[in-house]
Amino acid sequence: MNPREVAALLAYVVKLDPRLALDDPGAAADRLAQWCDLLSDVPATAQGWDAARVARDHIARSPYRIQPSDVSRPWHTHKADVLGRHAGTFEPTRHPEVDPDDDTGNAYVAALRAERQAIAAGQAAPYTSRAITGGPLAKQVEARLAALGDYMPRTVKQALAEYRPHRSQREQLAAAGSPDPLDVACPYEHCLAAKGDPCRNARRVARSKPHPSRIDAATIAHHARQEAAA
Repeated sequence: MNPREVAALLAYVVKLDPRLALDDPGAAADRLAQWCDLLSDVPATAQGWDAARVARDHIARSPYRIQPSDVSRPWHTHKADVLGRHAGTFEPTRHPEVDPDDDTGNAYVAALRAERQAIAAGQAAPYTSRAITGGPLAKQVEARLAALGDYMPRTVKQALAEYRPHRSQREQLAAAGSPDPLDVACPYEHCLAAKGDPCRNARRVARSKPHPSRIDAATIAHHARQEAAA
């Protein structure tokens, strides 16, 4: 949000909670500066997001006076959820600006990154994947599922899904014909997880989600395999 949007949000929350009113102009200016700093990367409105609604809900439900973090934290949670639902597949019809004969792949990677950034900023809705049930890529899906192995009844597999989140996620991606980040090694210099291993954070603890650069690398490799199979 820009300073004007933050000032409007502050005026709205003061209207809802008069306890936040400040008579001292200096204190009011300091508070505005603090909110502007902490909400600089939070949009006022976006796909499925409204900062004013979040502020209103907090005031309605919490006995504590609202802080800028009560708006910024929900935004980052919302952004992570949206990115988690984004399939990350490249649809040429959405990117007519990309030259299909560009052998460098630079325009393709730039388009994928711009698409991801737009979704993360709430400027575009996530694209969900569609299951592949037939056509030339169906065999590729079957091969990927076979590579993951299938040594137990489906009912047992479903019961164990919550205890095997990485495995379950890979099986879902394979069934949908979507890129699987664990199909490639992580190129992020502070991670470098091997193929098949989950990404790790700075404390070397396994992350629930792969690094963005690994998702990009897996998407590129996935589409290369699709083109080779076509």
